[in-house]
Amino acid sequence: MTIRLLIVDDQELIRTGLRLFLQTRDDLEVVGEAADGDEAIALAGALRPDVVLMDIRMRRMDGVEATARLMAAGIEPPPRVLVLTTFDLDEYVFGALRAGAAGFLLKDASRERLVEAIRVVHAGEALLSPSITRRLIEDYATRTDPIEPPTALLAELTPREREALGLVAQGLSNSEIAARLVVTEATVKSHVGSLLAKLGLRDRVQAVVFAYEHGVVVAGKGT
Repeated sequence: MTIRLLIVDDQELIRTGLRLFLQTRDDLEVVGEAADGDEAIALAGALRPDVVLMDIRMRRMDGVEATARLMAAGIEPPPRVLVLTTFDLDEYVFGALRAGAAGFLLKDASRERLVEAIRVVHAGEALLSPSITRRLIEDYATRTDPIEPPTALLAELTPREREALGLVAQGLSNSEIAARLVVTEATVKSHVGSLLAKLGLRDRVQAVVFAYEHGVVVAGKGT
């Protein structure tokens, strides 16, 4: 299967460099390039890319607003947005996660890491660089109250699913969760898939945001 890519960056040299490298991979095809968020939304609607590589800081419309508009544009199936950012302390990170980005990767990542990230988000998984994951968790852990009131959706989860949600929110991988719960990784994948479906979430990134915003994990206390 070929993964169709749209590159969004306001620097032509970066777009060109990414395109030239990514097109050397048999399973990747760059179908378009955009210099800003407005152009990205128009091209995504016309070209139907599978994955959008989104720069976060651009003139005119930035990557956060562009991601939010892409997710609300009614494109079916919706593209997966992989945000490429220069700084792991980027103030836009959390906004883009809430807007629906499927992953974040620092621009200093290796070329092989970029290819891996594209394949991961295309497969429906979420991807965050470790430093960004830590910052996301630390940010929510400083809050003393959940941002949103408790939701009735949580009552739909089994005790194991709720426990798995709390561990996902702490940044644990499937193998780490399996070890904590003394179950197989296949069982963890089943729990995570089920809780995502019940909560109407796309991926683990949204699960982390949901868990902290609804008080499943509060102020570093765990689940």
